[in-house]
Amino acid sequence: MGRWEPGARERLERAALELYVERGFEQTTVAEITNRAGLTERTFFRHFADKREVLFSGQTELLDACVNAITGAPGTAAPRDAMAEALHAVSARLQDRREHARQRRTVIDANPGLKERELLKLASLASAMADALRRRGVAEPTASLVGEAGVAVFKVAFERWMGESGAPGRTLADVIQECLDDLKAATAG
Repeated sequence: MGRWEPGARERLERAALELYVERGFEQTTVAEITNRAGLTERTFFRHFADKREVLFSGQTELLDACVNAITGAPGTAAPRDAMAEALHAVSARLQDRREHARQRRTVIDANPGLKERELLKLASLASAMADALRRRGVAEPTASLVGEAGVAVFKVAFERWMGESGAPGRTLADVIQECLDDLKAATAG
């Protein structure tokens, strides 16, 4: 594959993840990633600030999907329902990347610095959802509570989905909805 062929970013992501799984995150260099991808280090740094960014590069798109879903929810939607729309938007983006997500999780779980970065990403997601809810007129502390609850639902659903062996027809959206239903039942008064 030549350096000028399309898909450089995807090739770099694939090569990096393969090497992180094989050798470990700390033991993998940018030079090794670019060598495996058949690209130059200059190309790598055009796409990523550092080798951690390969694992977190989709964060902005994920946040945007959440915010857009909350913003686009019907005006009469309850905060919890707008948050559910956001989680379903995220699930649609992740559904076809299950194996990639498993490998990514393996790499992150093996490195405390990456775990911390993942927690910061989730905190940003909660904050973005709360901000979007506030823009819809949801008052505090409800907006923050719903944003944090959304991240909790996402984390539990994602872990369940990752742990499944891929039962036919069972999507991340299905698992998220199951967790949303569990939360609703647990908080019904």
